[in-house]
Amino acid sequence: MMTDALSLSNVSLSLCGNAGTVNILHDISLTVAKGETLGLVGPSGSGKSSLLMLMGGLETASSGSITAFGTNITHLSEDHLAHFRQQNMGVVFQSFHLIPTMTALENVATPLELAGVRNAFDRAGTELTAVGLANRATHYPAQMSGGEQQRVALARASITRPKLLLADEPTGNLDEANSAAVIDILFGLREQHGATLIMVTHSNELAARCDRVIHLRNGQIDTLQTTTE
Repeated sequence: MMTDALSLSNVSLSLCGNAGTVNILHDISLTVAKGETLGLVGPSGSGKSSLLMLMGGLETASSGSITAFGTNITHLSEDHLAHFRQQNMGVVFQSFHLIPTMTALENVATPLELAGVRNAFDRAGTELTAVGLANRATHYPAQMSGGEQQRVALARASITRPKLLLADEPTGNLDEANSAAVIDILFGLREQHGATLIMVTHSNELAARCDRVIHLRNGQIDTLQTTTE
Protein backbone atom coordinates (compact mmCIF):
# COMPACT_ATOMS: atom_id res chain seq x y z
CA MET A 1 0.00 0.00 0.00
CA MET A 2 1.40 3.37 -1.03
CA THR A 3 1.73 6.15 1.52
CA ASP A 4 1.39 9.84 0.82
CA ALA A 5 4.10 11.91 -0.79
CA LEU A 6 2.14 15.12 -0.31
CA SER A 7 -0.87 16.16 1.73
CA LEU A 8 -2.51 19.56 1.45
CA SER A 9 -5.15 20.55 3.99
CA ASN A 10 -7.40 23.59 3.43
CA VAL A 11 -4.63 25.48 1.64
CA SER A 12 -5.28 28.99 0.38
CA LEU A 13 -3.02 31.57 -1.24
CA SER A 14 -3.56 35.32 -1.35
CA LEU A 15 -1.09 37.92 -2.57
CA CYS A 16 -1.14 41.65 -1.90
CA GLY A 17 -0.54 43.98 -4.83
CA ASN A 18 -1.08 47.62 -5.78
CA ALA A 19 -4.74 46.88 -6.54
CA GLY A 20 -5.28 45.15 -3.22
CA THR A 21 -5.44 41.51 -2.17
CA VAL A 22 -5.71 38.89 -4.91
CA ASN A 23 -7.08 35.51 -3.91
CA ILE A 24 -5.30 32.90 -6.03
CA LEU A 25 -6.14 29.54 -4.41
CA HIS A 26 -9.08 28.71 -2.18
CA ASP A 27 -9.29 25.92 0.39
CA ILE A 28 -7.39 23.20 -1.50
CA SER A 29 -7.30 19.77 0.14
CA LEU A 30 -5.48 16.98 -1.69
CA THR A 31 -3.27 13.95 -1.15
CA VAL A 32 -0.73 12.58 -3.63
CA ALA A 33 0.55 9.03 -3.20
CA LYS A 34 4.22 8.09 -3.44
CA GLY A 35 5.06 7.11 -7.00
CA GLU A 36 1.91 8.68 -8.44
CA THR A 37 1.83 10.87 -11.56
CA LEU A 38 -0.51 13.83 -11.26
CA GLY A 39 -1.46 16.35 -13.94
CA LEU A 40 -2.65 19.87 -13.09
CA VAL A 41 -4.77 21.40 -15.86
CA GLY A 42 -7.11 24.35 -16.27
CA PRO A 43 -7.42 27.72 -18.01
CA SER A 44 -4.79 30.42 -17.65
CA GLY A 45 -5.08 32.11 -14.26
CA SER A 46 -6.75 29.11 -12.62
CA GLY A 47 -3.90 28.69 -10.12
CA LYS A 48 -2.08 25.67 -11.59
CA SER A 49 1.46 27.02 -11.32
CA SER A 50 0.77 28.62 -7.94
CA LEU A 51 -0.40 25.26 -6.59
CA LEU A 52 2.74 23.59 -7.94
CA MET A 53 4.93 26.25 -6.31
CA LEU A 54 3.19 25.70 -2.97
CA MET A 55 3.80 21.95 -3.25
CA GLY A 56 7.50 22.63 -3.78
CA GLY A 57 7.80 25.14 -0.97
CA LEU A 58 8.60 27.86 -3.50
CA GLU A 59 5.57 29.85 -2.39
CA THR A 60 4.13 30.19 1.13
CA ALA A 61 0.50 29.34 1.80
CA SER A 62 -1.63 32.07 3.36
CA SER A 63 -3.53 29.46 5.35
CA GLY A 64 -3.77 25.69 5.70
CA SER A 65 -0.92 23.20 5.86
CA ILE A 66 1.28 21.22 3.46
CA THR A 67 3.04 18.01 4.47
CA ALA A 68 5.69 16.48 2.20
CA PHE A 69 7.08 13.02 3.01
CA GLY A 70 6.01 13.36 6.63
CA THR A 71 7.41 16.88 7.13
CA ASN A 72 5.14 19.89 7.55
CA ILE A 73 6.80 22.41 5.24
CA THR A 74 4.22 25.16 5.72
CA HIS A 75 6.23 27.30 8.11
CA LEU A 76 9.80 26.13 7.55
CA SER A 77 12.42 28.87 7.29
CA GLU A 78 13.93 29.63 3.88
CA ASP A 79 17.14 27.80 4.83
CA HIS A 80 15.28 24.73 6.03
CA LEU A 81 13.06 24.76 2.95
CA ALA A 82 16.07 25.00 0.66
CA HIS A 83 17.70 22.05 2.43
CA PHE A 84 14.46 20.05 2.28
CA ARG A 85 14.08 20.69 -1.46
CA GLN A 86 17.71 19.76 -2.06
CA GLN A 87 17.14 16.43 -0.30
CA ASN A 88 13.72 15.58 -1.73
CA MET A 89 12.67 17.57 -4.80
CA GLY A 90 13.58 18.34 -8.39
CA VAL A 91 11.91 21.19 -10.28
CA VAL A 92 11.67 21.74 -14.05
CA PHE A 93 10.45 25.09 -15.37
CA GLN A 94 9.00 26.09 -18.74
CA SER A 95 11.81 28.61 -19.28
CA PHE A 96 14.59 26.13 -18.34
CA HIS A 97 16.32 28.37 -15.74
CA LEU A 98 19.80 27.19 -16.71
CA ILE A 99 22.80 29.23 -15.58
CA PRO A 100 23.98 30.94 -18.79
CA THR A 101 27.65 31.17 -17.79
CA MET A 102 27.90 27.42 -17.10
CA THR A 103 28.22 24.57 -19.57
CA ALA A 104 25.62 21.81 -19.74
CA LEU A 105 27.87 19.61 -17.60
CA GLU A 106 28.37 22.33 -15.00
CA ASN A 107 24.64 23.09 -14.86
CA VAL A 108 23.78 19.44 -14.24
CA ALA A 109 26.54 19.01 -11.65
CA THR A 110 25.51 22.08 -9.64
CA PRO A 111 22.99 20.39 -7.26
CA LEU A 112 25.55 17.71 -6.36
CA GLU A 113 28.33 20.26 -5.92
CA LEU A 114 26.11 22.25 -3.55
CA ALA A 115 25.54 19.02 -1.60
CA GLY A 116 29.29 18.40 -1.39
CA VAL A 117 29.31 15.28 -3.59
CA ARG A 118 32.86 14.57 -4.75
CA ASN A 119 32.13 12.85 -8.06
CA ALA A 120 29.55 15.44 -9.14
CA PHE A 121 30.95 15.87 -12.65
CA ASP A 122 31.23 12.15 -13.33
CA ARG A 123 27.59 11.70 -12.34
CA ALA A 124 26.58 14.75 -14.36
CA GLY A 125 28.20 13.21 -17.43
CA THR A 126 26.24 10.00 -16.89
CA GLU A 127 23.03 12.00 -16.50
CA LEU A 128 23.65 13.92 -19.73
CA THR A 129 24.22 10.62 -21.51
CA ALA A 130 20.89 9.38 -20.16
CA VAL A 131 19.06 12.30 -21.83
CA GLY A 132 21.02 11.94 -25.07
CA LEU A 133 23.32 14.94 -24.65
CA ALA A 134 26.76 13.48 -24.00
CA ASN A 135 28.07 15.40 -27.03
CA ARG A 136 26.80 18.72 -25.66
CA ALA A 137 28.51 18.59 -22.27
CA THR A 138 30.84 21.53 -22.99
CA HIS A 139 28.22 23.72 -24.67
CA TYR A 140 26.62 26.72 -23.00
CA PRO A 141 22.82 27.21 -22.93
CA ALA A 142 22.95 29.85 -25.67
CA GLN A 143 24.63 27.29 -27.94
CA MET A 144 21.80 24.77 -27.52
CA SER A 145 18.28 24.50 -28.88
CA GLY A 146 15.25 24.83 -26.62
CA GLY A 147 14.74 21.08 -26.62
CA GLU A 148 18.36 20.50 -25.63
CA GLN A 149 18.16 23.09 -22.85
CA GLN A 150 15.06 21.44 -21.45
CA ARG A 151 16.78 18.05 -21.48
CA VAL A 152 19.69 19.59 -19.55
CA ALA A 153 17.15 20.98 -17.07
CA LEU A 154 15.62 17.51 -16.72
CA ALA A 155 19.04 15.98 -16.10
CA ARG A 156 19.76 18.62 -13.45
CA ALA A 157 16.41 18.05 -11.74
CA SER A 158 16.82 14.28 -11.61
CA ILE A 159 20.52 13.96 -10.75
CA THR A 160 19.89 14.02 -6.99
CA ARG A 161 17.31 11.20 -7.41
CA PRO A 162 14.53 13.30 -5.87
CA LYS A 163 11.47 11.70 -4.33
CA LEU A 164 9.31 14.34 -6.01
CA LEU A 165 9.61 15.80 -9.50
CA LEU A 166 7.68 19.02 -10.17
CA ALA A 167 7.32 20.23 -13.76
CA ASP A 168 5.71 23.54 -14.72
CA GLU A 169 4.69 23.43 -18.41
CA PRO A 170 7.87 21.50 -19.31
CA THR A 171 6.98 21.51 -23.03
CA GLY A 172 5.51 25.02 -23.16
CA ASN A 173 8.38 26.52 -25.16
CA LEU A 174 9.06 23.50 -27.40
CA ASP A 175 7.87 22.34 -30.81
CA GLU A 176 5.95 19.09 -31.21
CA ALA A 177 8.95 16.84 -31.86
CA ASN A 178 10.99 18.20 -28.96
CA SER A 179 7.92 18.11 -26.70
CA ALA A 180 7.44 14.41 -27.36
CA ALA A 181 11.12 13.67 -26.69
CA VAL A 182 11.18 15.66 -23.44
CA ILE A 183 8.01 14.03 -22.13
CA ASP A 184 9.30 10.54 -22.91
CA ILE A 185 12.47 11.37 -20.99
CA LEU A 186 10.53 12.87 -18.08
CA PHE A 187 8.26 9.84 -17.67
CA GLY A 188 11.23 7.55 -18.25
CA LEU A 189 13.16 9.18 -15.43
CA ARG A 190 10.13 8.87 -13.17
CA GLU A 191 9.69 5.20 -13.98
CA GLN A 192 13.39 4.43 -13.65
CA HIS A 193 13.84 6.11 -10.27
CA GLY A 194 10.32 5.76 -8.82
CA ALA A 195 9.74 9.43 -8.11
CA THR A 196 6.36 11.05 -7.65
CA LEU A 197 5.67 13.32 -10.63
CA ILE A 198 3.38 16.37 -10.56
CA MET A 199 3.05 18.36 -13.76
CA VAL A 200 1.28 21.54 -14.89
CA THR A 201 0.25 21.29 -18.52
CA HIS A 202 -2.16 22.67 -21.12
CA SER A 203 -1.81 19.45 -23.14
CA ASN A 204 -4.72 17.01 -22.80
CA GLU A 205 -2.57 14.32 -24.40
CA LEU A 206 0.16 14.80 -21.81
CA ALA A 207 -2.31 14.94 -18.93
CA ALA A 208 -3.80 11.64 -20.09
CA ARG A 209 -0.47 9.93 -19.40
CA CYS A 210 -0.79 10.75 -15.69
CA ASP A 211 -2.49 8.51 -13.12
CA ARG A 212 -4.83 11.32 -12.08
CA VAL A 213 -5.71 14.75 -13.45
CA ILE A 214 -6.87 17.71 -11.37
CA HIS A 215 -8.87 20.36 -13.21
CA LEU A 216 -8.55 23.76 -11.56
CA ARG A 217 -10.90 26.68 -12.11
CA ASN A 218 -10.87 30.04 -10.33
CA GLY A 219 -8.37 28.80 -7.77
CA GLN A 220 -10.36 25.75 -6.75
CA ILE A 221 -10.41 22.05 -7.65
CA ASP A 222 -13.18 21.73 -10.22
CA THR A 223 -12.85 18.01 -10.92
CA LEU A 224 -10.41 15.22 -10.10
CA GLN A 225 -10.19 12.52 -12.77
CA THR A 226 -8.54 9.11 -12.62
CA THR A 227 -7.21 8.27 -16.08
CA THR A 228 -7.32 4.88 -17.73
CA GLU A 229 -4.90 3.22 -20.12
